[in-house]
Amino acid sequence: MSTHLATALTLATRNVPVLPLRVGKLPFGNCPSCRDNACGGRPNMKTSGPCDCSGLCHGWAAATTNTHTLTSPPWLRAWKQAQTVAYHPGGAGLTVVDLDNTNAITWARQHLPATRTVATARGEHWIYRGAMQSANAVRPGVDIKSTMSYARWLGPGTGTMTDLPDAVRALIAKEPATVRPTPHAVTVPLSTGRGECPHRTPAYLDRGIAMAEERITQATSAVHATVYGTFLAVLSAHGRCGCLTDAHVGRLFAAAQAKGETVRHCNDAWTNALTRLGL
Repeated sequence: MSTHLATALTLATRNVPVLPLRVGKLPFGNCPSCRDNACGGRPNMKTSGPCDCSGLCHGWAAATTNTHTLTSPPWLRAWKQAQTVAYHPGGAGLTVVDLDNTNAITWARQHLPATRTVATARGEHWIYRGAMQSANAVRPGVDIKSTMSYARWLGPGTGTMTDLPDAVRALIAKEPATVRPTPHAVTVPLSTGRGECPHRTPAYLDRGIAMAEERITQATSAVHATVYGTFLAVLSAHGRCGCLTDAHVGRLFAAAQAKGETVRHCNDAWTNALTRLGL
């Protein structure tokens, strides 16, 4: 029995849903029957529970406390390749505040009640009793991992676990549905200075924006990643020529918010795409 499997079985007996992670700290991919949600199980990763296949499909939602499943042939093959063990905090009734650097840790010590703490490679996991919605980048260097998420198992930690405080729940409070803030670099100057940009052709630009909207709208999973990837593609094509207007960006933000993204997450994705492209 591998060390990772032994750890997983121990956690499972303590009612902590577990799953193996492959290289890159990622879940194993779906089997052919479940690829692109073809199986119909756990649509959009919003519900957990068994699907018809016997594999590790559906990422965090595959986490289980069933020791027979954990030691079944498909899972044993995965455990042989596993790089680490992950668990589903929400399934165990827990919330992990993932503090990714020393500044985030300093902030937590000043604003959050002390609780069970686990050291990570770059920071700390603060574990509270109680589940809530997960969210990334709620503050610089701070992620919330609970429902619809997984966290690496890095040991039991130290300290006494306390109840989930309102201060953590408040970190993911949704912004009111108001007019979106204007991204700070919507109008980027022409990079060549050689006159009219060919992208200004209405049919060309409108088709590109429409395709981007469609890509976001049709996303059935990994919406965060789809929105970021779409923003990145649009900025790659039009970010340096000054074509994009507030109206164009507003259409993209509206499509993302219709899929459940918050204004803040839209702005974060837009800013990250600008940074990635050096704009």
